[in-house]
Amino acid sequence: MRQGKISRRTAETDITVTLDLDGSGRYDCRTGVGFFDHMLDQLSRHSLIDLTVAAKGDLHIDDHHTVEDTGIAIGQALSQALGDKRGIRRYGACLLPMDDALVRAALDLSGRPYLVWNVAMPTAKIGTFDTELVREFFQALSTHGGITLHVDALHGINSHHIAEAAFKAVARALREAVETDPRKADAIPSTKGAL
Repeated sequence: MRQGKISRRTAETDITVTLDLDGSGRYDCRTGVGFFDHMLDQLSRHSLIDLTVAAKGDLHIDDHHTVEDTGIAIGQALSQALGDKRGIRRYGACLLPMDDALVRAALDLSGRPYLVWNVAMPTAKIGTFDTELVREFFQALSTHGGITLHVDALHGINSHHIAEAAFKAVARALREAVETDPRKADAIPSTKGAL
């Protein structure tokens, strides 16, 4: 059962995340931040990871704590669901076009968190959503999921398209990385014998 459940409560947020790596991309994401919910739906749908997020945050201040803490919780739930990572492919990559935007994502479920973020957003906002929070989410996800993650926007003039392409590209790369390798389903994918 490759599933994870994390509840995270702080003075700023109250978040519960459940996920299933062997799902079909079903989602129910409710953070109170409309654009962010739309992006989490894309993450679930395109990774085929079932994802439920229930978050209450200090949105009267801004969206920052809710977005970052949701990234932390999803990363922790992902790590929990992967366990010792036996049998996974480990690596994933995707080059994803969305209209004017073209985003490349490559990741390694190595247990060594590192984010390389080469994504410039043309605008500071998408509706009321701060575009800088896209990076904050992926920083939290990579740190708490133990993921080496590289995201590069190669083209793009529309911030919505760039952000959505980034979420979809990471989702597709994640789908590939968490899949069971039929040739090594009983092995840890490392010469070290542990990840």
